[in-house]
Amino acid sequence: MLTNKREAENEVDMLRETDVGSAGSGITTSNLETFVGCQQLVEALGDAVVICDGDGVIRFWNAAAERLFGFTLAEAIGTSLDLIIPERLRERHWAGYERTIATGQTRYQHDVLRVPAMHKDGRTLSIAFTVGLLLGPQRRVTGLVAVIRDDTKGFAELRDLRNRLAELEAKHSA
Repeated sequence: MLTNKREAENEVDMLRETDVGSAGSGITTSNLETFVGCQQLVEALGDAVVICDGDGVIRFWNAAAERLFGFTLAEAIGTSLDLIIPERLRERHWAGYERTIATGQTRYQHDVLRVPAMHKDGRTLSIAFTVGLLLGPQRRVTGLVAVIRDDTKGFAELRDLRNRLAELEAKHSA
């Protein structure tokens, strides 16, 4: 995290000076252009993107995350993921989070996880998301990125279908 203007200026200078290319593309672009392009891409997504460090502190929060959870960028950055995790699920969440950071293994890179979450106004949301591992030196996990979407409507529809099925089965067996 950049802490002062000079550090930010140094970072921008470094990004401008270093060229990187996409393997085999023949296109060369600066790190700054790549960074700006990636940031624009993530901000343009309809899905929320949340990046946390190894301690579960929110380091990135896109506009879709703000819309989904109701917390502004300023409210979310630098706070714990507890911001959006229902209290009753926190112990289970942190056990899985710490295991993923320690082992570098999660099935949710490919499998969608569906869980409750909290909106700023206190209402419960149903969210669906996948997780990506962020790797640092020696390929150790330094954080996680989650791509999240609101599944509240789909969850309610599935619950209603299950209830209707239970009613029909009860009627049929009576």
